Amino acid sequence: MLTIRCAKCKTKLFKYKKIGQGQVLRCYKDRIEPLEMIIKNGSLLCVCKNVVGIEMDSHFKMKTHQFIYTGRKENS
Repeated sequence: MLTIRCAKCKTKLFKYKKIGQGQVLRCYKDRIEPLEMIIKNGSLLCVCKNVVGIEMDSHFKMKTHQFIYTGRKENS
């Protein structure tokens, strides 16, 4: 389980169940446990108004330098 944080203010946004060893490019909505994230006008925002991702149909397309993460990725 990964903890996704804002790169700007370090606020915990959500917990994410990452499957596989690749980069975090997409976060699927059904694997997210929200903490402090805001969804507004199709954007995934932090409380400091930093845009962390863009909302798509079933996932968020993550902006790579706008977030950091800690935790373990699960092997598939």
